This record gives sequence, structure tokens and C-alpha cells, in this order.
Amino acid sequence: MDRRLKMYEELTSANGIPGFEEPVRQVMRRYLEPLCDEIITDNLGSIAGVKRGKPGGPRIMVAGHLDEVGWIVTHITEKGFLKLQPVGGWWSQVMLSQRVKVLTRKGELIGVVGSKPPHILTQEERNKVVQIKDMFIDIGASSRDEAKEWGVRPGDPIVPLCDFHVMPNPKILLNKAWDNRAGCAAAIMVLEELQGQEHPNEVYAVGNVQEEVGLRGATTMANTIEPDIAFALDVGIANDVPGSDEQVQGKMGEGPLIMIYDASMVPHRGLRDLVIDTAEELGIPLQFQSLAGGGTDAGKMHLHGRGVPSLAIGFATRYIHSHVSLIHRDDMENAAKLVAAVIKKLDAETVAQLKRYV
Repeated sequence: MDRRLKMYEELTSANGIPGFEEPVRQVMRRYLEPLCDEIITDNLGSIAGVKRGKPGGPRIMVAGHLDEVGWIVTHITEKGFLKLQPVGGWWSQVMLSQRVKVLTRKGELIGVVGSKPPHILTQEERNKVVQIKDMFIDIGASSRDEAKEWGVRPGDPIVPLCDFHVMPNPKILLNKAWDNRAGCAAAIMVLEELQGQEHPNEVYAVGNVQEEVGLRGATTMANTIEPDIAFALDVGIANDVPGSDEQVQGKMGEGPLIMIYDASMVPHRGLRDLVIDTAEELGIPLQFQSLAGGGTDAGKMHLHGRGVPSLAIGFATRYIHSHVSLIHRDDMENAAKLVAAVIKKLDAETVAQLKRYV
């Protein structure tokens, strides 16, 4: 297994729902430390590796987010079942009968997402989608007291259970949490690409916390860094599966995705054009995507202070916000190569021009 593949496995396999990102933060820290001059954090747990090219040069924030979607325990029933609250967006149809891990103070417990048995449902009930409020986690406990003895408390995080796997096409990788450990990996790889290279700025490779519950770490980390330019590296929607609109871009392996619109941000046109021109110079293929809803950390970063020229760059990913997802490693690695090349162009004069409105 090559070094980057090992990094992908470790990042995606680490547990870290919003507010509980410590395990994945430690993984990211370990990969950042050899590549940067300094590690900084904010008070919520976001992390950044700082690589100084020209001290005092423009501050460039390149951010993935550490957290993955999951749940927390809300209460334990008398018979030992765990009721749950989604943390991040879940489509109820992807949850039933999936295995999960409950992370307690005494260790991990394996459970399964359950609901009322279908054989006792009416035909009308069978035809309805089971709501999350009617689901529970079965950890095999016989009572509330037994679940408590095993360490379960309200507020404990629950994470999907999945194993990292390289598909028969070795460029396609399977695991949970590509949303958004892919962005964290790409931020690390930007620093790898800059090793031994001159650049006219200070680069912050960031893992933000709590993106899935309102872009919170992006807000506090932008306050910490005060960036001049910001890139959000995050997954995009893969539209290359049966039933999707083939006219909508977002195909695994066909290049990084430039987000041209989402509900959180209209991208900065000058920065967008600089990225597109640089991709053409390097021969890196690009795709473009527009979403009516959703958003990335760029939605908060671009609003910092008087405004920060920002762009979201993603990777077409299948089955996000579920127990398992697929991604193409070339898309992540090309995105890192592209952002690193753009960073080399972001000197003080160029950044000033991007900010200038006359």
C-alpha cells in the first residue's frame, strides 16, 4: 500500500462526527506535521498546518472538514434499545439494518439500526418510508441498566461501521466518511505538492470541525487565520449512476469539480477563472456543478471580515451521507496538484487585484 493510499485508509476509517472529531484530528495532525512549519488550532478543535513561503505574504486557506455524518444517543429505553438523533443530514432509507459503532466511555459497542418488524405492519405502513424517529439502535442489551453498565450515556456519538476497500479498479476507493476526509487528504497533499517549491504566501492546510451541522469550524478557523484567499475542498455529487441526468456533470475520474453555485455561496469569478486557466495549462480535466441546495465551508469563509475571494473544489463521490461511499483517487490528487499550482500564482499583487473593485 503506497503512502497516500494508507493516508486515505486512516483518514476515512477514523471516527469523527460533529463535535467528536478528536480521532481524525490526530490522524490529520500526524500527516501535517512533517510538511509544515507550525500546527495551529482554534477553540472548537479545527486544525491547520502552516507552510510559509514568503512570511507576511497573502494567507491562503485550503480547507477540508474533519467531521462525518452520524448520530448521538438521545435516551435508552427500558428494554435497552438506544434512540438516536441524526448529526448531519441522513436519508432514512439508507439507515435500516446497517451496522454502527456506539462510542462509549468504556469502549466501542457494535449495534444495528432497527425498527418495528415488517411482518406486524399493515400494508399501508409497509408502503411508507420508516422515519428516523421510529428507528433505534440494538446493541443486544436486555435492559436500560445493562446498557448503562456497558458505558452508554445520552450524548454518546454513533458512527457508521464500514471497512476501507480498494475496488478491482484500484483507482476507485470505498469507505465511509469520504465526505469529507477526501478534502482533508487533498489539503494535506497540497502541502506535499509545495515541498521544496517556492511560493509567495503563507498556506494553511485546514481540517475544519462541525461542517455538517452549519459550517461552524469554518467560521472560527477563518477568524483564527484571517485568510486573504480561501478554497473549500469537499465532495461533490456523482451523477454517473443509473437514473441520474447524464447531462449533469459529476463523473468519478473525470477531474475535479468546480462548484459554480450552491445555496451557501456564489464563487468569486476572478479566482474561478484563475483556477480554470491553471488547469488548462497543466492539462488537468475539470467538471462543473451547480446545486440548488447544500453548501461547503466556503459559504462561511467567504464572509469573513470584509469578504474573502473563495472557491469550492470537489470530487465526484457516490453515496455520500450514507454508511459507504466511492471516490476516484485521481480526482483528489489532481485537485491537490491544481490548488498547489494556483497558490504559486497568488502573490500580493495578484491577490490585491482579486480583491479590487472599482
